[in-house]
Parts: sequence; structure tokens; C-alpha cells
Amino acid sequence: MDDIVQQAMAKWPNVPHCHGWLALDARGVFRMRDEAAQTNNLAGDPIRHAALLAFIHRNYARDDQGAWYFQNGPQRVYVDLAATPYIARTDPAAGLVLQDGQPLTSLEQVFLTNEGQLVFQNGEHIAMLDDRDMAECLPYLHWQAHAIGDTQLLEWLDAPDVNLQFVFGGKAISVQLVQRADLAAQLGFIPLPRK
Repeated sequence: MDDIVQQAMAKWPNVPHCHGWLALDARGVFRMRDEAAQTNNLAGDPIRHAALLAFIHRNYARDDQGAWYFQNGPQRVYVDLAATPYIARTDPAAGLVLQDGQPLTSLEQVFLTNEGQLVFQNGEHIAMLDDRDMAECLPYLHWQAHAIGDTQLLEWLDAPDVNLQFVFGGKAISVQLVQRADLAAQLGFIPLPRK
């Protein structure tokens, strides 16, 4: 967390939290959600300013209940999550990177939702794969020691008792099926934090 943010928190410790005004979409884009966006259930405007995004990334954290927020000076701006607290993308050099550019160098758990989304966990980093990168990750999915094809993946989703593995960084990690609706509860994060 930035020093200036910590100083502001000490100077103004009782600033009310903000809810509903910031969102992270399923492709890793932070969005500002003004009153009109909130009222009409719209995604909001993408934040594209590089310095502001860097500030958000440096001050992005999780509270004790599992809600994610951006510490904006003395105020916590809670983030509505369209998918997970982080979004992963494939990268030719690093393999997988998060929306803030950090490489996801090791994985503790890998999940596949009933809707076909890959989700990675490494400590507090819970990241759904950007849907545009699923084809890039198919070669990492192995069933019976071979890369899986589309048909086999659909079969596994219907009968996940067969051992599916995600082979990454020289390590084979068993893939667990999770219902998309249960993802947040199972992995311990709050997608829509409110007061």
C-alpha cells in the first residue's frame, strides 16, 4: 500500500466506505460505475488512465470477510467482481499474468466451472482465465496423460470423476469441478460487497 494512502488513513480514520462505484469485469478491466450505471445495471466506463490503474493495483486488497477493495486515500472503495478478484491472461514469456501484470508463477489449485471457465488459485490470488485465452490454455489440460480435446473436455464436465490435470510450470495439478454459482462461496470471496 502506498505511503500517502497510509498517511491519509491515519489522518482521517472514519471516512465511510464506498460501495457499487468500482467494478472489475471478467476480462480484468476496472470500471467506474456512476449512479446511472448502477441504477440501470450497466457495466460502467472502463478506466484507461495508466497512472490511476497503477494506483488502484498497488492499493488493491482483501478485507477479513473476503470483500476486495481499493484503498483510495482514507476511503475503502469496494469492488464489484464480475468473476473473481483477479483475472488471468496468457503471456508468451510468463505463462500466466494477472490483470495488474504480476506473473502467476505457481498454482496451488485449479478449478473448471460447469460453464467451462478455468480458475486458478495461488494464496489470495484467485483468478479466472480471460475467456479469450481459453484456447491458449487447452494444451495445459491433460486427461490420461494426453492433451485434452474439446469433446473430451465436454465429457469431463458431464462426468468429472476422471482425473483431469492442468500441467503448468513442470507440475501437474488435479482440476476440480466447481459450480459457477458456488465459486465465490467455495473460494472465500464476496462478489458484490455491500454495507
